[in-house]
Amino acid sequence: MLGVFVVFILSWLVLWIVFREHITSLGILPNLRRLREFSIGLLIMAVFCAINLLGQSYLKEVSYIRNPEYGFLESLYGIWWTLKAALFEELIFRGALLYILIKKIGILRACIVSAVVFGIYHWFSYDMFGRGLVPMIYVFLVTGAGGWMFAYAFARTKSLYAPLGLHFGWIVVSIVIFSAGPLGNSLYIIEETDSELNGWEQLMFFLWQALVIPGLITWYLAKKYPNIKFRNIESKF
Repeated sequence: MLGVFVVFILSWLVLWIVFREHITSLGILPNLRRLREFSIGLLIMAVFCAINLLGQSYLKEVSYIRNPEYGFLESLYGIWWTLKAALFEELIFRGALLYILIKKIGILRACIVSAVVFGIYHWFSYDMFGRGLVPMIYVFLVTGAGGWMFAYAFARTKSLYAPLGLHFGWIVVSIVIFSAGPLGNSLYIIEETDSELNGWEQLMFFLWQALVIPGLITWYLAKKYPNIKFRNIESKF
Protein backbone atom coordinates (compact mmCIF):
# COMPACT_ATOMS: atom_id res chain seq x y z
CA MET A 1 0.00 0.00 0.00
CA LEU A 2 2.98 2.28 0.56
CA GLY A 3 3.78 2.13 -3.15
CA VAL A 4 0.25 3.24 -4.05
CA PHE A 5 0.48 6.14 -1.61
CA VAL A 6 3.85 7.26 -2.96
CA VAL A 7 2.62 7.16 -6.58
CA PHE A 8 -0.50 9.06 -5.54
CA ILE A 9 1.54 11.87 -3.96
CA LEU A 10 3.97 12.02 -6.88
CA SER A 11 1.07 12.18 -9.34
CA TRP A 12 -0.43 15.07 -7.42
CA LEU A 13 2.93 16.86 -7.41
CA VAL A 14 3.45 16.37 -11.15
CA LEU A 15 -0.04 17.62 -12.00
CA TRP A 16 0.48 20.69 -9.86
CA ILE A 17 3.89 21.48 -11.38
CA VAL A 18 2.76 21.03 -14.98
CA PHE A 19 -0.82 22.35 -14.96
CA ARG A 20 -1.41 23.72 -11.46
CA GLU A 21 -4.15 21.11 -11.11
CA HIS A 22 -5.09 18.84 -8.23
CA ILE A 23 -5.18 15.04 -8.22
CA THR A 24 -8.95 15.23 -8.58
CA SER A 25 -8.33 16.06 -12.27
CA LEU A 26 -7.85 12.31 -12.74
CA GLY A 27 -11.47 11.67 -11.83
CA ILE A 28 -10.75 9.92 -8.56
CA LEU A 29 -13.69 11.29 -6.56
CA PRO A 30 -16.43 8.64 -6.45
CA ASN A 31 -19.90 9.22 -7.82
CA LEU A 32 -22.63 6.93 -9.13
CA ARG A 33 -21.50 7.13 -12.75
CA ARG A 34 -17.90 6.29 -11.93
CA LEU A 35 -18.83 3.46 -9.59
CA ARG A 36 -21.08 2.07 -12.30
CA GLU A 37 -18.23 2.30 -14.82
CA PHE A 38 -15.95 0.45 -12.39
CA SER A 39 -18.54 -2.29 -11.80
CA ILE A 40 -19.33 -2.77 -15.48
CA GLY A 41 -15.65 -2.93 -16.37
CA LEU A 42 -14.99 -5.45 -13.61
CA LEU A 43 -17.85 -7.74 -14.63
CA ILE A 44 -17.07 -7.61 -18.35
CA MET A 45 -13.38 -8.42 -17.91
CA ALA A 46 -14.11 -11.09 -15.32
CA VAL A 47 -16.29 -12.88 -17.88
CA PHE A 48 -13.71 -12.42 -20.66
CA CYS A 49 -10.93 -13.78 -18.43
CA ALA A 50 -13.03 -16.79 -17.36
CA ILE A 51 -13.80 -17.58 -21.01
CA ASN A 52 -10.09 -17.36 -21.79
CA LEU A 53 -8.90 -19.70 -19.04
CA LEU A 54 -11.80 -22.16 -19.11
CA GLY A 55 -11.60 -22.32 -22.89
CA GLN A 56 -7.92 -23.21 -22.73
CA SER A 57 -8.54 -25.87 -20.10
CA TYR A 58 -11.34 -27.36 -22.22
CA LEU A 59 -9.11 -27.66 -25.29
CA LYS A 60 -6.35 -29.16 -23.17
CA GLU A 61 -8.91 -31.61 -21.78
CA VAL A 62 -8.07 -30.79 -18.19
CA SER A 63 -10.20 -29.56 -15.31
CA TYR A 64 -9.92 -27.10 -12.46
CA ILE A 65 -10.36 -28.52 -8.98
CA ARG A 66 -11.11 -26.72 -5.74
CA ASN A 67 -8.07 -26.02 -3.60
CA PRO A 68 -9.04 -27.16 -0.09
CA GLU A 69 -6.22 -25.14 1.48
CA TYR A 70 -7.51 -21.84 0.11
CA GLY A 71 -10.16 -20.38 2.35
CA PHE A 72 -11.97 -17.13 3.08
CA LEU A 73 -9.02 -15.24 4.56
CA GLU A 74 -6.74 -16.29 1.71
CA SER A 75 -9.38 -15.10 -0.76
CA LEU A 76 -9.63 -11.72 0.96
CA TYR A 77 -5.87 -11.35 0.85
CA GLY A 78 -5.80 -12.25 -2.83
CA ILE A 79 -8.54 -9.77 -3.68
CA TRP A 80 -6.81 -7.02 -1.71
CA TRP A 81 -3.45 -7.82 -3.32
CA THR A 82 -4.84 -7.73 -6.86
CA LEU A 83 -6.76 -4.51 -6.19
CA LYS A 84 -3.59 -2.83 -4.94
CA ALA A 85 -1.61 -4.13 -7.91
CA ALA A 86 -4.21 -2.84 -10.38
CA LEU A 87 -4.47 0.53 -8.64
CA PHE A 88 -0.68 0.93 -8.53
CA GLU A 89 -0.33 0.31 -12.27
CA GLU A 90 -3.33 2.48 -13.14
CA LEU A 91 -1.93 5.42 -11.18
CA ILE A 92 1.38 5.08 -13.01
CA PHE A 93 0.26 4.32 -16.56
CA ARG A 94 -3.24 5.82 -16.72
CA GLY A 95 -2.82 8.58 -14.17
CA ALA A 96 -1.00 11.89 -14.28
CA LEU A 97 1.38 10.93 -17.09
CA LEU A 98 -1.40 9.88 -19.47
CA TYR A 99 -3.43 12.93 -18.50
CA ILE A 100 -0.50 15.16 -19.41
CA LEU A 101 0.09 13.32 -22.69
CA ILE A 102 -3.56 13.71 -23.67
CA LYS A 103 -3.32 17.42 -23.04
CA LYS A 104 -0.08 17.71 -25.01
CA ILE A 105 -0.45 15.33 -27.98
CA GLY A 106 -4.10 14.26 -28.06
CA ILE A 107 -5.99 11.13 -27.10
CA LEU A 108 -4.97 8.79 -29.91
CA ARG A 109 -1.22 9.31 -29.71
CA ALA A 110 -1.28 9.44 -25.91
CA CYS A 111 -3.07 6.09 -25.70
CA ILE A 112 -0.63 4.53 -28.17
CA VAL A 113 2.35 5.75 -26.13
CA SER A 114 0.73 4.43 -22.94
CA ALA A 115 0.11 1.04 -24.56
CA VAL A 116 3.70 0.73 -25.81
CA VAL A 117 5.16 1.67 -22.43
CA PHE A 118 2.80 -0.74 -20.65
CA GLY A 119 3.90 -3.56 -22.95
CA ILE A 120 7.60 -2.84 -22.38
CA TYR A 121 7.02 -2.61 -18.63
CA HIS A 122 5.76 -6.19 -18.61
CA TRP A 123 9.04 -7.43 -20.04
CA PHE A 124 10.49 -6.43 -16.70
CA SER A 125 7.59 -7.43 -14.44
CA TYR A 126 7.35 -10.85 -16.14
CA ASP A 127 11.16 -11.22 -16.28
CA MET A 128 11.06 -11.89 -20.01
CA PHE A 129 14.67 -11.09 -20.87
CA GLY A 130 16.58 -14.15 -21.99
CA ARG A 131 13.45 -16.15 -22.79
CA GLY A 132 13.58 -15.58 -26.53
CA LEU A 133 12.22 -13.08 -29.02
CA VAL A 134 8.86 -14.76 -29.70
CA PRO A 135 7.73 -14.86 -26.03
CA MET A 136 8.81 -11.23 -25.63
CA ILE A 137 6.78 -10.19 -28.67
CA TYR A 138 3.79 -12.19 -27.39
CA VAL A 139 3.90 -10.51 -23.96
CA PHE A 140 4.39 -7.07 -25.51
CA LEU A 141 1.40 -7.43 -27.84
CA VAL A 142 -0.97 -8.92 -25.26
CA THR A 143 -0.12 -6.53 -22.44
CA GLY A 144 0.23 -3.60 -24.82
CA ALA A 145 -3.30 -4.29 -26.09
CA GLY A 146 -4.46 -4.25 -22.50
CA GLY A 147 -2.60 -0.99 -21.98
CA TRP A 148 -4.41 0.54 -24.96
CA MET A 149 -7.76 -0.63 -23.61
CA PHE A 150 -7.17 0.80 -20.14
CA ALA A 151 -5.77 4.08 -21.51
CA TYR A 152 -8.70 4.48 -23.88
CA ALA A 153 -11.12 3.84 -21.04
CA PHE A 154 -9.46 6.60 -19.03
CA ALA A 155 -9.54 9.00 -21.98
CA ARG A 156 -13.19 8.33 -22.79
CA THR A 157 -14.54 8.43 -19.23
CA LYS A 158 -12.05 11.01 -17.90
CA SER A 159 -11.75 8.90 -14.77
CA LEU A 160 -9.59 6.13 -13.33
CA TYR A 161 -12.61 4.06 -12.29
CA ALA A 162 -13.32 2.45 -15.66
CA PRO A 163 -9.73 1.33 -16.40
CA LEU A 164 -9.31 0.20 -12.80
CA GLY A 165 -12.45 -1.94 -13.06
CA LEU A 166 -11.29 -3.47 -16.35
CA HIS A 167 -7.80 -4.17 -15.00
CA PHE A 168 -8.96 -5.50 -11.65
CA GLY A 169 -11.66 -7.67 -13.22
CA TRP A 170 -9.10 -9.53 -15.32
CA ILE A 171 -6.40 -10.09 -12.74
CA VAL A 172 -8.66 -10.96 -9.81
CA VAL A 173 -10.21 -13.78 -11.83
CA SER A 174 -6.93 -15.03 -13.26
CA ILE A 175 -4.93 -14.79 -10.03
CA VAL A 176 -7.42 -15.35 -7.20
CA ILE A 177 -9.85 -17.75 -8.86
CA PHE A 178 -7.78 -19.65 -11.44
CA SER A 179 -4.28 -19.45 -9.88
CA ALA A 180 -2.70 -17.90 -13.00
CA GLY A 181 -0.37 -15.42 -11.38
CA PRO A 182 2.34 -14.63 -8.85
CA LEU A 183 0.35 -15.70 -5.77
CA GLY A 184 0.60 -19.39 -6.64
CA ASN A 185 -2.21 -21.85 -5.98
CA SER A 186 -5.44 -20.04 -5.21
CA LEU A 187 -9.14 -20.94 -5.22
CA TYR A 188 -9.07 -23.38 -8.15
CA ILE A 189 -6.03 -25.23 -9.41
CA ILE A 190 -5.62 -27.10 -12.66
CA GLU A 191 -4.89 -30.80 -12.68
CA GLU A 192 -1.35 -31.75 -13.55
CA THR A 193 -0.99 -32.20 -17.27
CA ASP A 194 1.56 -32.22 -20.05
CA SER A 195 -1.06 -31.22 -22.63
CA GLU A 196 -0.37 -28.10 -24.68
CA LEU A 197 -2.47 -26.09 -27.09
CA ASN A 198 -1.66 -26.60 -30.74
CA GLY A 199 -0.63 -23.74 -32.99
CA TRP A 200 -4.12 -22.77 -34.13
CA GLU A 201 -5.49 -22.92 -30.59
CA GLN A 202 -2.67 -20.75 -29.30
CA LEU A 203 -3.31 -18.26 -32.09
CA MET A 204 -7.03 -18.19 -31.27
CA PHE A 205 -6.46 -17.32 -27.63
CA PHE A 206 -3.74 -14.84 -28.52
CA LEU A 207 -6.18 -13.03 -30.82
CA TRP A 208 -8.86 -13.23 -28.13
CA GLN A 209 -6.62 -11.34 -25.70
CA ALA A 210 -4.74 -9.04 -28.08
CA LEU A 211 -7.47 -8.16 -30.59
CA VAL A 212 -11.01 -9.30 -29.78
CA ILE A 213 -11.29 -8.11 -26.16
CA PRO A 214 -9.54 -4.73 -26.68
CA GLY A 215 -11.52 -4.27 -29.89
CA LEU A 216 -14.86 -4.90 -28.20
CA ILE A 217 -14.03 -2.62 -25.26
CA THR A 218 -12.81 0.12 -27.60
CA TRP A 219 -15.99 -0.16 -29.68
CA TYR A 220 -18.18 -0.05 -26.57
CA LEU A 221 -16.42 3.00 -25.17
CA ALA A 222 -16.56 4.83 -28.49
CA LYS A 223 -20.32 4.20 -28.71
CA LYS A 224 -20.95 5.00 -25.06
CA TYR A 225 -18.90 8.21 -24.99
CA PRO A 226 -19.08 9.59 -28.55
CA ASN A 227 -18.35 13.27 -27.88
CA ILE A 228 -14.58 13.09 -27.38
CA LYS A 229 -12.68 13.78 -30.60
CA PHE A 230 -9.24 12.33 -31.31
CA ARG A 231 -8.06 15.53 -32.98
CA ASN A 232 -9.15 17.76 -30.15
CA ILE A 233 -5.90 18.11 -28.23
CA GLU A 234 -7.54 19.67 -25.22
CA SER A 235 -10.18 16.88 -25.23
CA LYS A 236 -12.29 18.91 -22.78
CA PHE A 237 -10.35 17.52 -19.84
